[in-house]
Amino acid sequence: MQIVLIIIGILVTTFVVYGLILRAKLKNTPMESDHEKIVTLSDKNFKHQTADRLMLVDFWAEWCAPCRMMVPVLNELAGELGSGVGIGKVDIEQNQSLAQKYRVRSIPTMILLKNGVEVNRFVGVKNKNFLLKQIQKV
Repeated sequence: MQIVLIIIGILVTTFVVYGLILRAKLKNTPMESDHEKIVTLSDKNFKHQTADRLMLVDFWAEWCAPCRMMVPVLNELAGELGSGVGIGKVDIEQNQSLAQKYRVRSIPTMILLKNGVEVNRFVGVKNKNFLLKQIQKV
């Protein structure tokens, strides 16, 4: 019985150490830059930027691994979209009031707004084709 407990202890310790190593690597990995067409949204410019057009708004945080996974997807999408559709990003750490207003409970959350009104919401990592299809539906 003691041998089983020792083995379980070693396994748990190994998984914890491995998790800490991965977390440290992710923390030290530089964040990919946003595409030039992606707008950084804040409390001050949100209403103006989302009015009179279709906008996919990504609620994210720098410490969020799935949010980091969305950066290349959103960059690709931004390069393919026409001028009538925009992509914006809201850092929930710096703009908590926007996250509260839109009831963002987990990240990444992407909200599709048409003329400033929410028409759809997606939570979690999504691929470019999924997002493109959702945008084309509107």
